[in-house]
Amino acid sequence: MTLRAMAESDAGNLMKIFEDAEAMKYYSSTKNEQDTYRWIQWMKQHYQTYGISMWVAEDKQNREFLGQCGMVLQKVDGKVDPELGYLFLRSRWGKGYASEAAKACLDYGLHTLKFQKIISLIDPHNYPSIKVAERIGMKKEKQVNKWDKSLFFYSIYNEKWE
Repeated sequence: MTLRAMAESDAGNLMKIFEDAEAMKYYSSTKNEQDTYRWIQWMKQHYQTYGISMWVAEDKQNREFLGQCGMVLQKVDGKVDPELGYLFLRSRWGKGYASEAAKACLDYGLHTLKFQKIISLIDPHNYPSIKVAERIGMKKEKQVNKWDKSLFFYSIYNEKWE
């Protein structure tokens, strides 16, 4: 798999996830076309400003769209940390793509960008996402309230900073 920057031409593929109620079950709501274009613009701006964003995950051989994975800054309990997130087409669930992409993003954040800490905010009922976070070495630190929800706060620290 490869990860690359999002473009407006990705809107149709992203909408396959964003309009899927099951895929978006643990998010605030599904997204329509306008929301999707806003999302892409936000990701592009986030990358320009902070050097991180959600990226498109594609099959390396045939460039087939698989989903998205990356990091955005999140403020939790008054502190801002990069949050690792991943969201894939339902047809690609259970095939290891989320773990592979999340691990690559984690390595990039810790070893290339030298982040001290990377977090993931996960709905307590989202067992597949919890498994991915734990599989790549993240640990549940606490429970927090954000977006009017109670969420698990997973984290991993750069051993250089520990």
